[in-house]
Amino acid sequence: MAKRKSSKRTSKLDRNRLQHLVSALLVFGGLYVGWQYYQAHFVTPWHAAGDRAGKEAAESHYSQEVQRAAAKYDLDYSYLMSLLMLECSGKKPAGARFEPHVFNRLKQVRDGKRSRYENVTAAHLADASDDALRNLATSWGPFQLMGYKCILLDVNIRDIRGNNGIEHGADWINQTYGQAMRQGRYRDCFHMHNTGQPYPKTGLPRTHDPQYVPRGMAMMKQFSPPTTQLLP
Repeated sequence: MAKRKSSKRTSKLDRNRLQHLVSALLVFGGLYVGWQYYQAHFVTPWHAAGDRAGKEAAESHYSQEVQRAAAKYDLDYSYLMSLLMLECSGKKPAGARFEPHVFNRLKQVRDGKRSRYENVTAAHLADASDDALRNLATSWGPFQLMGYKCILLDVNIRDIRGNNGIEHGADWINQTYGQAMRQGRYRDCFHMHNTGQPYPKTGLPRTHDPQYVPRGMAMMKQFSPPTTQLLP
């Protein structure tokens, strides 16, 4: 009898522990999902402060170029200014960022181990060295356009990383998701620029930074087209 009672107490204790563990996991899971949802829809105070601080420099460096490009391709000026704030913080020169996973995929295409990467095929990379692939796998310019995007634009990589970065970046945006922008689908636009896909229906973005889209949407309210006459 004593052994049966002891066994029942142990079994009940184990059930209680399991219930506590499951409850704790549900609570932490709920908190995690809540935090992810918050970051995906609201700009944190420290990000908001940094974005406000960089606004003046961004306008000083890029405002007129962006205004010309927006007029030429029928794109939204506020969106483009917000985008370059996300991508290069409004700095000039904008800098570059190498993406190892893109390099590996382009290398697979060149070596015949992958049929294509987006619009890039083996024919495009037939004579490309590893150094050339590194340039194609690096993002350049104010909009941090990946080097291999020069293939779609039919320009050289030095063009998208040079002084005409705004022009070529706006051209690529117009060709890839310009129609979505003209429809006012700005949340989709930010997500497409970063991931290549529209904003997920789940409400949780797949961007490298969950603050990417809400920051972009918030900054659009800060930028308005200059009222001064553009110089030719």
